[in-house]
Amino acid sequence: MFTGIVEELGEIAAVEALADAARFSVRGPAVAPGARHGESIAVNGVCLTVVEADGDTFTADVMKETLDRSSLGALAPGDRVNLERAVRADQRLGGHIVQGHVDGTGVLISREPAEHWEVVTISLPPALERYVVEKGSIAVDGVSLTVTAVRSGEFAVSLIPTTLGLTTLGHKRPGDPVNLEVDVIAKYVEKLLAGRGQGISS
Repeated sequence: MFTGIVEELGEIAAVEALADAARFSVRGPAVAPGARHGESIAVNGVCLTVVEADGDTFTADVMKETLDRSSLGALAPGDRVNLERAVRADQRLGGHIVQGHVDGTGVLISREPAEHWEVVTISLPPALERYVVEKGSIAVDGVSLTVTAVRSGEFAVSLIPTTLGLTTLGHKRPGDPVNLEVDVIAKYVEKLLAGRGQGISS
């Protein structure tokens, strides 16, 4: 589990194409040292398993399913990525519950600079619209954000200077894809409400 509080702006060091997958080498001086085989690190909001770590770089295998359902398949060496290690039980939950299981991708539509923040509008796939509410939480490329507006087919978030400077969202341009993960609590509530009145069979 993650919190959506990005620890580091890392970099794709290498991408090795495999038959039905890809192997990513990711440079992250803050998160890679001490990383062990089998541990989880979120890369642009996608939970990946560390295969090996060497100095400031770790390697992870990404299956075709993940490449197809996220924006990771478009990454190339030199691209910046948001990195976050899995949360420990004794840490503060600074953002919201983020699983690292991407629900879909959106496209950055526009950026509107203001004096102390920037309003960013992102497209929202129809299948995810019911889970996104104003003042609710959403993870965009693994960054925990508060939704400031929801319209048909899109939503908006306001980014403070810290978020703009320390994550990939400060560098994205209109037309760039982003990974989206909606609040998992909303999905559980929907499932529970759908089963009301059915009871529990033994």
